Amino acid sequence: MTTLNRLYQLAAEEKSAEVTDWSARISWVLGLAVFIAFVYWLMRQGWKWRGSLQSGLPELATTPDGFADGEKLLTLTGRYHASTTAGQWLDRIVAHGLGTRSRVEMTLTEQGLDVVRPGAADFFVPAAALREARLEKALAGKVLPEGGLLVITWALGDRLIDSGFRSDHAAEHPAWVDAVNHLTGAAAGDHLTSTTTSTTEGTAR
Repeated sequence: MTTLNRLYQLAAEEKSAEVTDWSARISWVLGLAVFIAFVYWLMRQGWKWRGSLQSGLPELATTPDGFADGEKLLTLTGRYHASTTAGQWLDRIVAHGLGTRSRVEMTLTEQGLDVVRPGAADFFVPAAALREARLEKALAGKVLPEGGLLVITWALGDRLIDSGFRSDHAAEHPAWVDAVNHLTGAAAGDHLTSTTTSTTEGTAR
């Protein structure tokens, strides 16, 4: 009888088990979805606000006629990560589509740097607007292994911009640093000083 009573008790406990409150769970999930949507909306508004602050930047230059006929110094395929105010690795530039990450195909000639971005705005940097190139590990919150980013500094109007690229073959980066600095006449040690400054500022932030 003891065993039988025990079975009856177990059956009674199973029948009296608390039923899952699905309405509460659904409400919690919906609340979480609304919160995520709100955060995303705030990020979008911040992006638009930053873009409006940078609306005074000149339009990006386009590839000049006959560029493809010039001698190519270097070409690269990889990713475009971001652009920031020069020396300030967290001050992202979003105007004119410069804040959009994308695939990239770059060509360097004596005329300048042609940046082709499938799915995003292409742009051209005339040789006179190029300032220097260097290797970095972080830009606009993107952190990669040491030397994982090729950062090219150039002028857009009266503003200096750092644009970060990563080749599909990172071993190509040093050749780009040499070629850009040779084209601009940047001294060998200039980009090292700039790298130290930007890294220090990034750490301080």
